[in-house]
Amino acid sequence: MSDIITVKNLVEIYSDGTKAVDDISFSVKEQEFFGFLGPNGAGKSTTIKILTTLLRKTSGSVTVAGHDIFSDAAEIRKIIGVQSQETTVDGDLTGRENIILQGHFQQMESSKLKKRVNELLQLVGLESAADKRARNYSGGMKKRLDLATALVHEPKLLFLDEPTTGLDPQSRTAIWGYLQKLNKEEGTTIFLTTQYLEEADKLCKRLAIIDFGKIVANGSPAELKRQVGADSIRIGLENCERDRDKAKSIIKTMTGVAEIVDSEECINVYAQNASSLIADIVRALDSTDIRLTSVTFSQPSLDDVFVKHTGRRIRAEELVKAPSAMFGGRR
Repeated sequence: MSDIITVKNLVEIYSDGTKAVDDISFSVKEQEFFGFLGPNGAGKSTTIKILTTLLRKTSGSVTVAGHDIFSDAAEIRKIIGVQSQETTVDGDLTGRENIILQGHFQQMESSKLKKRVNELLQLVGLESAADKRARNYSGGMKKRLDLATALVHEPKLLFLDEPTTGLDPQSRTAIWGYLQKLNKEEGTTIFLTTQYLEEADKLCKRLAIIDFGKIVANGSPAELKRQVGADSIRIGLENCERDRDKAKSIIKTMTGVAEIVDSEECINVYAQNASSLIADIVRALDSTDIRLTSVTFSQPSLDDVFVKHTGRRIRAEELVKAPSAMFGGRR
């Protein structure tokens, strides 16, 4: 498969001097499900706005399906669909009418549009609610309708900017199912930004982890977790600032410890035999009057990958957003 997105040395500096995107490079292949994982403020949304021609880059080069984002913006908009964090559905229109309206924006033929609307209503599970006013839809239903409007013109490339933010687990799982079907059965390339570790792990074949505008790691979820190379023990100390270095020096002498990094809890220990080390760590620290507040054990996760590269954890914000903002190739 050839690359459908190519980004080289992309930089975005806001008018106040903030460097929102700091010299990042990556590519996305056709029919790939690619993820951009990071916390709020990491640069995910800024990057997606540049890729979808909504924001002019400061420097670097970006092409989408062979088109330059600056000189060929109109051509790019014809082949992409975009669903933003916040939904924009017209509450005075029915679900069906919302999709039809977007189809008219895309200048679709009436016969083709009618067939496509029915396909999309079935795809996102809104057939029974198709002729009800969208103002009466639940948050999850509005998200699904928003996705349908972004897909009406059958885009080659779909951009999703945190599409499940604020949804309950059941609605989130439903959206995941629709996206997997789009990617696997229709071959739609999907570029997903998310702050949900489970979402990235479940959906993305390959992803980049971004923090403070920089890509800190990239690869498949399995590859990234293998790079951690060990199970992890998260240790919280009552007086972390005072006791951290002493605790690290004690733990470092223990057999099987591969790496120790600072974390928000206090310390993360990576070891091949982590579960059997816990009792030894607790006894050793207790004998030197270092007081623990927490000790947790886990197998490698994307959170561990993020901690290893940044020293902190991703905390997804479960905020329910007010309706507004979706762009599916709109002019």
